[in-house]
Amino acid sequence: MNSTDFQARVDHLLQAHQELITLQNTKVENGNGVFSRYFHPVLTAAHAPIFWRYDLDPSTNPHLLERLGVNAAFNSGAMEFEGKIVLAVRVEGNDRKSFFAIAESPNGIDNFRFWDYPISMPETDDPDTNVYDMRLVKHEDGWIYGLFCTERKDPNARPGDLSAAVAQGGIARTRDLRNWERLPDLQTRSPQQRNVVLHPELVDSKYAFYTRPQDDFIDAGSGGGIGWGLADDIERAVIETERIIDQRQYHTIKEVKNGLGPAPLKTEKGWLHLAHGVRGTAAGLRYVLYLFLCDLREPWQMTHQPGGYFIAPEGDERIGDVSNVVFSNGWVNRGGEVFIYYGSSDTRMHVATSNIEQLLDCVINTPPDPLRSFACVEQRSELIKRNLETMRKIDGA
Repeated sequence: MNSTDFQARVDHLLQAHQELITLQNTKVENGNGVFSRYFHPVLTAAHAPIFWRYDLDPSTNPHLLERLGVNAAFNSGAMEFEGKIVLAVRVEGNDRKSFFAIAESPNGIDNFRFWDYPISMPETDDPDTNVYDMRLVKHEDGWIYGLFCTERKDPNARPGDLSAAVAQGGIARTRDLRNWERLPDLQTRSPQQRNVVLHPELVDSKYAFYTRPQDDFIDAGSGGGIGWGLADDIERAVIETERIIDQRQYHTIKEVKNGLGPAPLKTEKGWLHLAHGVRGTAAGLRYVLYLFLCDLREPWQMTHQPGGYFIAPEGDERIGDVSNVVFSNGWVNRGGEVFIYYGSSDTRMHVATSNIEQLLDCVINTPPDPLRSFACVEQRSELIKRNLETMRKIDGA
């Protein structure tokens, strides 16, 4: 390839990338009244900058081949920062390793652009093999915290077992999202921790964490659900006692496991939570999102939980590296409008929008799961009865 052809191909790659990241997103009509989906993902692997993937020097890459591929961009933390919405994206390379990178948008629904460099996350004395699924939390102590899963090979694995791993809660903090201070991993009595989230306010002058204790890297085992615990010090966070505030339950959307998504939103009615629930199917695990509300003064006390899921994978969202999955670890309350960021099938990022009023209406007034088919029919029949009576009154008016 001569220099002219090389530059023409570079220009073509850059133009196609620009067209992708400036693609206008539009709202999908005819939703369920609680939230609205959008037609296009907000981030995909193709949104990664060209200069992350290609060597653009013709002397070292004369055929303009992709050198460091990107497989996926998903499961992003989110916050408002310097007037824009930023996502702390889980970017997965073709080598299976994940890393974090910041992407920003002026409106939160399209035009997301990655910053030039991904986050160089410091390691602890026990280096991570993989890091992923960061929750961004602007804490009342003045720091921005990143809570994420750190994965390492299980040192007690049987010889030849190259899949056994240990997951723990990684903690880092920053002022500017560029320079990060790594703190020691969260310590609990559980052998494994996934989906650790920091509460945005101190509780009894202590740092409060939401946890998901697990016996195994994949299986919850005796882990009962979403936990709650307090640590005296964030710089060496140790939780002595965990209490389960949202239990797993048989034959529900959270039968196999459940975990908190982003940090809760503070509202006048309570702390609004978004979580994921997992159940088993003949085709494998199915991940959905659900809501619940906790008391303002006692954040460990759940007050409301509507039955069923809030968001489930639909259409193309069901297809990807790990199919039939939606997962959220980031949302933003922007003047009452709520931007909900969720990954689909461990492959791409989407946004859905709602508002605080609608979400509170949903979580407070949607009835809970009755847990039995007969009771579910009674619940639905009561709704039908009331609606038929209302329709008759309207027709007779």
